[in-house]
Amino acid sequence: MRVFVGIPLPEDLRDRLEELAAGLRFGRVVPAENMHITLAFLDEQPEELLADLHEELSGLYLSAPEIAIDGLDLFGGDKPRLLFAAVRPNEALSDLHKKVRQAARAVGIELSHERFRPHVTLRRFQRLGFGERDELERFLTQQGAFHVPAFRAASVEMVQSHLTHEGALYETLASYPLGQ
Repeated sequence: MRVFVGIPLPEDLRDRLEELAAGLRFGRVVPAENMHITLAFLDEQPEELLADLHEELSGLYLSAPEIAIDGLDLFGGDKPRLLFAAVRPNEALSDLHKKVRQAARAVGIELSHERFRPHVTLRRFQRLGFGERDELERFLTQQGAFHVPAFRAASVEMVQSHLTHEGALYETLASYPLGQ
């Protein structure tokens, strides 16, 4: 099963981010219902390990971090591959990220060693066509300072990702409430 652990976003924020991403006419848009903050991408895992991780996560006290969107940015440098809403890093969010990754490792799930850069993916790009790079730069200049009021995350979810030709379909396998 292809799975990640992430923080779901409030519906009103997802709707605002989807509306914002609609301002670009190219790239594959991420549907509002798929918008989240990934804490750990687990890749393909057997159900037994996921059941062990569920037990591990269910037994943890996870504090609720404050989430603030702090502008728009790109991953991919000179060849952008995705547009995202940046999440302002904070100690509580970093601690939550570490606890989730420690729980995954404790049950035997190997994880990549990428730097944690919290974000919400809005659009994915294959290759930018003629004029699209300029349009993307204009979009970032006009919309890049996008901010919304902070909110406190309510839960963390274990989510299965089903890949299709139209994009990923997500199925929540388990939800873990966060303490206040």
